[in-house]
Amino acid sequence: MSGHVIALCGGVGGAKLAFGLTRILPPEDLTILVNTGDDFEHLGLHVSPDIDTVAYTLSGLSDRERGWGLAGETWNFMAALKRLGGEAWFNLGDHDLAMHVERTRGLAAGESLSHVTTALTAALGIRHPVIPMSDQPVRTIIQTADGELGFQRYFVGEQCRPVATGVRFEGAASARPSAGFQTALARRDLAAVIVCPSNPYLSIDPILATPGVRKALADLATPIVAVSPIIGGQALKGPAAKLMAELGVTPGVLAVARHYGGLLDGLVIDTADRDDAAALRAFSLEPLVTDSVMHTDDDRVRLARETLAFAAELAWPVQTRRAAL
Repeated sequence: MSGHVIALCGGVGGAKLAFGLTRILPPEDLTILVNTGDDFEHLGLHVSPDIDTVAYTLSGLSDRERGWGLAGETWNFMAALKRLGGEAWFNLGDHDLAMHVERTRGLAAGESLSHVTTALTAALGIRHPVIPMSDQPVRTIIQTADGELGFQRYFVGEQCRPVATGVRFEGAASARPSAGFQTALARRDLAAVIVCPSNPYLSIDPILATPGVRKALADLATPIVAVSPIIGGQALKGPAAKLMAELGVTPGVLAVARHYGGLLDGLVIDTADRDDAAALRAFSLEPLVTDSVMHTDDDRVRLARETLAFAAELAWPVQTRRAAL
């Protein structure tokens, strides 16, 4: 594919595809735009779980067995904190702590989250730009029958047990897309937007909730292609399928298509969902059926290559269709 690509990305699943994209596209041709709705303040530190997951994955430092954090991590700090009766529901590894401390120091010194993220990723040897969706705080809040929970309290503290009744994004109305995001959207050579296989409700919606973002994407004359995080009615990672069911939505690729509400031009689905391909076309949405499970680095690169090729195939029809709108 010739031109620039924006990848909208959440945590584990999104980071895997982002890894594949970085093995195909040079740094000047890729912007990895990361959800910050999961960010929160913990023990006086600013924690950015999705940014860190992407950073650790791209740098080759991630713990692949656990799916999050650093490989070879130790937990002496948490053990000492527990002995003192401190808050221990959210684990911070001994090595991972350095990321949060340095981020918090930079923010306290008046640096933007974008500036801090660029410095941290560069220190880890990452050449591709990893950009926060916004430099203003946007916080994902899960609404439940027993009250509202911040995302990390719901996801980690409560292990997603509460029944969700809704989701809202605190601070979104007063936030702005980060400068790096705005620059990427305005590029004349923008060739495609790839929505990584991240939770539509909890990882991608916070990005779309930032004022002006959805309209800017809808106005693009370039293809927007998503990789479904739902396979055979289930999420490989995280609470996407559970959340969808609790919100009255039958989990599946058709639900993913409906959720994005006409924003997409193509949807990459797994072979397990090939029977839904015709129904997706009824949504004026072109499907690509392939093996979308990423077990290995080769899987990540292959899926990234197939997704880019799919977007390139859609480019001319998309330009023609949107010109007619």
